[in-house]
Amino acid sequence: MFSALNRNNFIDRLQEKEFDLLVIGGGITGTGIALDAASRGMSVALVEKQDFASGTSSRSTKLIHGGLRYLKQFEFALVAEVGQEREIVYRNAPHLAIPEKMMLPITEGGSLNMFSSSIGIYVYDVLAGVKRAERRRMLSKTETLAHEPLLKKEKLKGAALYTEYRTDDARLVIELLKTSVEKGAICLNYVSAEEFIYENGKVAGAKVYDVISEKSFEIKAKKVVNACGPWVDKLREKDNSLKGKRLHLTKGVHIVFEHKRFPLSQSLYFDVSDGRMIFAIPRGNATYVGTTDTNYKGELERPSVTKEDAEYLLSAVNAMFDELNLNQNDIVSSWCGLRPLIHEDGKSPSELSRKDEVFISESNVISIAGGKLTGYRKMAEKTVNLVAKQLSAETGKYFSSCNTDRILLSGGNFNSPKAIAGFIRSLNHIAQTVNCSEEETQKLVYKYGTNTSLILEKAKEVSSIEEAEIWYSVNYEMTTSLSDFLIRRTGKLYFERPEIMGNYSKLSKQLSEFLNQDEAAQLKSLKEFEKEFQSVLEFL
Repeated sequence: MFSALNRNNFIDRLQEKEFDLLVIGGGITGTGIALDAASRGMSVALVEKQDFASGTSSRSTKLIHGGLRYLKQFEFALVAEVGQEREIVYRNAPHLAIPEKMMLPITEGGSLNMFSSSIGIYVYDVLAGVKRAERRRMLSKTETLAHEPLLKKEKLKGAALYTEYRTDDARLVIELLKTSVEKGAICLNYVSAEEFIYENGKVAGAKVYDVISEKSFEIKAKKVVNACGPWVDKLREKDNSLKGKRLHLTKGVHIVFEHKRFPLSQSLYFDVSDGRMIFAIPRGNATYVGTTDTNYKGELERPSVTKEDAEYLLSAVNAMFDELNLNQNDIVSSWCGLRPLIHEDGKSPSELSRKDEVFISESNVISIAGGKLTGYRKMAEKTVNLVAKQLSAETGKYFSSCNTDRILLSGGNFNSPKAIAGFIRSLNHIAQTVNCSEEETQKLVYKYGTNTSLILEKAKEVSSIEEAEIWYSVNYEMTTSLSDFLIRRTGKLYFERPEIMGNYSKLSKQLSEFLNQDEAAQLKSLKEFEKEFQSVLEFL
């Protein structure tokens, strides 16, 4: 099992042999590479210096989408590819890819009009391979307001309605990891790559440091992939290979409101005064808004939301929903992510391509950067194809072609996406025995998929569903701290912050018991989360 209680065993195994591949970076790109490589028969190790998905991969807009905005940049191939990939995610992890109708309001004087929007989204639907039943509809002003009465009525002309897919980005990473481990990969969080190991001028592994045990050790590997997102260039520096192309980091900020304060009925994608477009999306008891796109050169580990960021988004929302009068005091949470794009001279952040790119150093450290959440699988395929080609040439061993388009992710073992409703109903009998409502069961299934049954069974033995979730995350999802659980495993800090305000101390004690932590370790975990709890409302 992918259990935090097995960390020492995993560390021992990492030192026992030479791996075919060492992946550095536990975000969506690195975990996608680990699954692809392991499924082809490679021996794979993956290390992440923080928690899995703690960087960009837990701080996106949380959509599996085809990138309608990229039509403006004439990146037709990118739109087509990620549109097709979106369908694959929906098939392989339907509990984490929920179809969501997205509305594009058309206003007088805005950057869009009814005709161009209709044609543009039609092209988008065709390129992305959208099923006919989910293709765009054009709405009159009356129909638009029936879908979303909060919209500013003045100058509203109508809207386009099209389909996107809502996701939980961090949970997608976790399900990829669990599936990789099932295929034989060894994956560890809180293990930092300190320096590379070389043999005859070529990379042969890395010296790493385990933050939890405070021990250093070596991982030997024939091939090493640097998939560190915003940290890619930091590792290229360690390899003395930061030459030529480099990263261009941009910052994307999201702010969250209680749904009762911003009672949005319909997800929207709308233009703002500077020509950009942002999302407003209802999610459970919250509504979130984003994103910004500005240059970033600050600290990578903890990028912050500034007052300017918050005011920009507030201004955009209040212009589109003129009766809300939202202000900074209405914000209940926020997050800030960094996009590791490829620098292009003379281009603004919004103009930079979202295409991925691979760099190979003289020592053969393979680095990959750029790309989009939705396109992670193709990025992985490209990288592993390169690794497989090199390994075959050097060892004579044959590796199969990519098959991740047909691998169901952990929790996604449904006969079809439509089978989820039936699965939820099948859990009602056990849910009733642990006082779990149908609504709560549904929330669990759209978080854990078919693994929800394990949590409900455990709930018979413990005090609450939430305690059963903690047990599951420790024993099956490598959770080692309160922040892991409340941010990356459940998203509660972002979307349920008011609800956990008086509860997280109790959760900390329960987590500590499952981890067999002493009082000092439990207090450290609690204090680290309290910093996170405060930081989401610190607009500097």
